[in-house]
Amino acid sequence: MNTYKMTGYLKTILPILLGTAIYAFGILFFIIPNHLMEGGVTGVTILLKYAFGLSPSLTNLLLNIPLFLLGWKVLGGRQIIYTGIGIASLSLFLWIFEKMIHLGWIVPFETDFILATLYAGVTLGSGLGIVFRFGGTTGGSDIIARILGRKYSFSMGQVILTIDIAIIGLSLLYVDKENILYTLVAVFIASKVIDFIQEGAYSAKAFTIISDHAPEIADIITKDMERGVTLIPAIGAYSKQAKYMAYCIVSRQEIRRINEIAKKVDPRAFIIISDVNDVHGEGFREDK
Repeated sequence: MNTYKMTGYLKTILPILLGTAIYAFGILFFIIPNHLMEGGVTGVTILLKYAFGLSPSLTNLLLNIPLFLLGWKVLGGRQIIYTGIGIASLSLFLWIFEKMIHLGWIVPFETDFILATLYAGVTLGSGLGIVFRFGGTTGGSDIIARILGRKYSFSMGQVILTIDIAIIGLSLLYVDKENILYTLVAVFIASKVIDFIQEGAYSAKAFTIISDHAPEIADIITKDMERGVTLIPAIGAYSKQAKYMAYCIVSRQEIRRINEIAKKVDPRAFIIISDVNDVHGEGFREDK
């Protein structure tokens, strides 16, 4: 592997490690000490901690391994590798912070419920936002959502929301109603922080790429990312030369990858990124 590729991988992997470290810190420093909850598989690990005293680092790894293997088989591709890194690093940092708390090196925050809720939302949102921005995930419901989206055309948002509601609802057996209300505040704050870090409040972005190599860029996007691309004939007003514009819709997690592809093929490509309020079609929402 050459130095250029290694540097590229490190620029993606290191931020994912940072993001999972922040996320793990928020779970063990703010969420669990104050008996709050979280959605997804992480929520299940927290629930198992409350119910049976099981270590979140261990249960997170055990629950995500079969999901990762299923995702590898069904989805494949580079992103599932980054998901594996996210799963492993989250479990590792959960274990590290568990040990640090046990040894008394850090003391969980339990003095103010409102502040704990606010900082829980900020830390969890910051951690996940960094992970998502660099193309990774922490596994769990994200893998399930991607699989169901491909197999049955459900949107990722619908699947993740359904899973989160089910897990938080189940937590009522072990968590006070007041704590659940605080949890909803933390989840809301986390979602806003994720949007802020992702530099956009919408679920999708529209790319218009104007380049002399637009067909080549479109072929790579179609092959590597399995996203549909439309080639639009155009004529440069100044040069009077005919060329193509590549137009495609992608999720926020794929913004960085699209930019990389376009700039690698044509460093002089003119790229326009637009907000998309709603998307209907294959890979997004599909009307029955």
